[in-house]
Amino acid sequence: VFPLSCTVQNYPWGKVGLGSEVAKLVASSDPLVQIQPDQPYAELWMGTHPRGDAVIRDNRIPQKTLGQWIADNPACLGAKVKDTFQGHLPFLFKVLSVNTALSIQAHPNKELAVKLHAQFPEHYPDDNHKPEMAIALTPFEGLCGFRPVEEIVCFLQNVPELRALIGDVAAEQLERSGSDDPRGVSAALRVCFTRLMKSEKKFFVDQLNMLVKRISQEVAEGKDTSGSNGDLLLRLHSQYPGDIGCFTIYFLNLVRLEPGEAMFLGANEPHAYLYGDCVECMACSDNTVRAGLTPKFIDVLTLCEMLNYTPAPSSSKIFPAVQSQLDPSVYLYDPPVPDFAVMKIEIPASIKLYLVSAVDSASILLVIQGTAVGTSTAAASEMTLHRGSVLFISANESISLHLSSPDGMLLFRACCLL
Repeated sequence: VFPLSCTVQNYPWGKVGLGSEVAKLVASSDPLVQIQPDQPYAELWMGTHPRGDAVIRDNRIPQKTLGQWIADNPACLGAKVKDTFQGHLPFLFKVLSVNTALSIQAHPNKELAVKLHAQFPEHYPDDNHKPEMAIALTPFEGLCGFRPVEEIVCFLQNVPELRALIGDVAAEQLERSGSDDPRGVSAALRVCFTRLMKSEKKFFVDQLNMLVKRISQEVAEGKDTSGSNGDLLLRLHSQYPGDIGCFTIYFLNLVRLEPGEAMFLGANEPHAYLYGDCVECMACSDNTVRAGLTPKFIDVLTLCEMLNYTPAPSSSKIFPAVQSQLDPSVYLYDPPVPDFAVMKIEIPASIKLYLVSAVDSASILLVIQGTAVGTSTAAASEMTLHRGSVLFISANESISLHLSSPDGMLLFRACCLL
């Protein structure tokens, strides 16, 4: 068990200065860090990814980074995890502070990741899949998965600019596709979405400008623009003017999470985070197929081919946490992939001594609020934990927390439960 110092990524979409949860956590964990008021603090990476391998904050340990330490001590992963993931930590744990929308994207499954990496290594840097889960720390918004068909059809009828891009033939096919034929619905949805994403640049920019002008006028006249999803359209267009991604709001669910609620994004699930702060856990990969709301490389053909075109209501995108039967302070988010699971640990103020129990997997523990002194048989000395502290815990190790904060603690712990 030892503390970590973790990499901050200053992507331009991040919240700025101390408005960012990432910046606040970093500032609390290390008083020597100067937070720049005009700098974006987008992501905190807690793990062994080569672009952000965590630094060990214990000068008695000869290895400098977590990746090096795990390579030299692979048994720390737990026997099952070590064998299944070839001696590597299988997940990357993050905090995100989102100010402007991230790109419309999806992550390939394992098979497609291998193929894309072999063909285009400069765009797809590794051959791993990247399922991921976001758990809200503040009210959080994202686009996720295809809306129910009746909602999309409604937009096709209310937003003539959208219908112009898709064309009447494809739009009518979707309108006629009955709910009793899911394959027909998916096929019609694929045609419509692909027509949108592959439309000619000049044509879609003209349609988008017409739409923005029309909605802006309606807003000025005090009209209700919800039938055209007006608020979100104007917001995304102000962030990414002239971007095809602005039209995807008519196809994808807008999901709003309250703190503690989560969404899980499996392979081929179209999504874009829009605003808010979250903890995120994912398979250790950086593979992303993008198609809009971004200046980065976009790969529309691959995206339209790979997506899962199964419509579902936005409520179905909220992934439930299950309260532990053994410990009522623990809520487990256990997605349908082997690579990771996350525990939220809410220790009430009435508890002054708490045991972070051992699991058969290496884990990373992040303190969101509260203070405590941690002791462990595996740590040479006691550790002071406070907001922003990050600890690495080897498999089958536990930690006793002596709480000193009047209002309890909130912790998140990423691990791999095989």
